[in-house]
Amino acid sequence: MVACDSEGRTAKKLAQDSRLAQERALAKESDSNLTLNDVILDKVDDSGRTLWKIKAKQAVYSNDKKDAKILSPIGDLFQDGKLVYQVSGQTGEIKEDGKQMFLKGQIVATDIQNGVVLRGNELEWRPEEDILIVRNQLTGTHKQVQASAQEARAFSRAKKIEFMGQVVAKAIDPPLIMRTEKLFWQVQEQKMFSDRFTQIDRYNGQKITDRATGNQGEVDLKNKIAKLGKNGQVTFVEPPMQIASNAIVWNLNTKIVSSNQPVTIYQREQQITLNASQGRVELTPQIAYLIGGVQGTGQKPPSNLRTDEMTWYLETQQFAANGNVFYQQTDPPLTLNGPKALGNLKEQKIAITGNGNNSPVITEIVPQGRGAGGQRGRGAEGQGGRGAGGN
Repeated sequence: MVACDSEGRTAKKLAQDSRLAQERALAKESDSNLTLNDVILDKVDDSGRTLWKIKAKQAVYSNDKKDAKILSPIGDLFQDGKLVYQVSGQTGEIKEDGKQMFLKGQIVATDIQNGVVLRGNELEWRPEEDILIVRNQLTGTHKQVQASAQEARAFSRAKKIEFMGQVVAKAIDPPLIMRTEKLFWQVQEQKMFSDRFTQIDRYNGQKITDRATGNQGEVDLKNKIAKLGKNGQVTFVEPPMQIASNAIVWNLNTKIVSSNQPVTIYQREQQITLNASQGRVELTPQIAYLIGGVQGTGQKPPSNLRTDEMTWYLETQQFAANGNVFYQQTDPPLTLNGPKALGNLKEQKIAITGNGNNSPVITEIVPQGRGAGGQRGRGAEGQGGRGAGGN
C-alpha cells in the first residue's frame, strides 16, 4: 500500500511539473509575442459558420498571427455549423490559421451526437477532413461499451469511431469482450465490427463461458448477434463443443449458431466430428441440424457415417439420418447402407431402415479372422444392424 501511494504521488508530481514547465515556456514566449489572458477564441469557415470556439486561460500568438499556443483550453468543435464535440486539455496549439488544433494533457473529448467520451493525453482535430484523433492512454466510455486502444478516430458525418492498436471493447449487454487490432464502432446503429483477427469472449459474471475467433468479426449490440468471417470458430464450455466455418452467425439471445457455408462440429468428450454443407446448432435444447454431404467420424470407438441430412442430439449422442445413409465401424467390423437410420454414436449402435419404395437395407459383417469374403446380407424394410453385435 505504501508503494502504491508513493507511485501515485510520484505520477501526480510529474504531471504537475510538466504543466508548470509548459506554463513557464508559454510565459517566456509571451514576452515577445502577442499575449491574451482569459480569452475566448473562435473560427468561422468561408460560409460564416462556426468551426470552433475555445476558452483559454492564456493565448500566445505567433508573429504572423496564424498560430497560437493556449493554456487550459476548453471549448466546442463544430462540423457543418453543428456542435459535434466538447473538448478540454491542459495545453494546446492552434495552427494554420485555425485549420488544425492540437491539445495535450488530460484530454476529455465528448461526442455530442452519440454520448461517447474519449480520454487520453493527445488530441488532434482536422475539421476540413472531419477527423478528431485522441491517442496516448486512450479510453472510450459509453452506456453500452467501454473501450481502450492506442488511438481513436472519430468521424462526425459518418457517425462512427475507429479504434486502432490493442483494442479491447467491453459490452455491457450482452456481456462480452471484443479484442482486435482495429475496431469500427457505429454507435447509433449499435454495431462493432473488425476486418482483422477478432476474439469475442462471452461472460457469466467473471467467468468466460464461450469464446469466438475469426479473421473478421462483428457484434450487433441491439439484436445481440455476433458474426465471424473466414476461419471462424466458436468454442462452448457447455456443451463441450466447437463449431467452425467461414461464415458463422451466433445469436447470443436465442443461443443458436448457424452457417450457410461448410461447417464442422467437434464434440470434445466423445471425440466426434461432423462436417456438412451447412448447419444449425441450438444450444438449448442442444440439437444440431446438418444438411448436405454430412460426414461424421467417431474416435472412441472408430466409426464413420455419411448421409444427406442429419439431426444430432448432443446431450444423448443420439441421431437421425435421412438419405443415402452409409455407416461403417471397425470393432467389430460392420458396414450398413440404407435410406434412413437411427442410432447413437457414443454407444456405437445404429438401426438402418428402408423407406417402403423398394429401397433395401444392405449389411456387411466381417467376422474376426475373415477377410473381404465375409458375410453379406440384404435385410427387409424395418430391419437394421447394431454395431455392438452386428445383427
